[in-house]
Amino acid sequence: MSADKQGCGYAVDSPFVELAVEVFAMLADATRVRIVLALQDGGELSVNHLADIVDKSPAAVSQHLAKLRLARIVSTRQDGQRVFYRLENEHASQLVADAIHQAEHSLGGTPRHHHADRAG
Repeated sequence: MSADKQGCGYAVDSPFVELAVEVFAMLADATRVRIVLALQDGGELSVNHLADIVDKSPAAVSQHLAKLRLARIVSTRQDGQRVFYRLENEHASQLVADAIHQAEHSLGGTPRHHHADRAG
């Protein structure tokens, strides 16, 4: 069983622990979390569109996207002069969703994500 855990990175001594910490560090920024949330529906968005959504300047969003791209959290597609961003895979979106769910628990009571009829 420990061999299986080692193979997928869940062991205490996994070499992926440090990389996981780097992923958490990359997502430890409200603007980057908002960018991930904006991209979570699987669409592609331009810097300007993302800037409008997260209410930041295009220059600031571009800097955050560059970091997310280096971390392989987002990828790009170029169409002429425009660059479109999308999530590289579903894992960053799931991490953000889980972090938000954990945050909801800190408020006490029954978090919204535990309601059977939740809308999102």
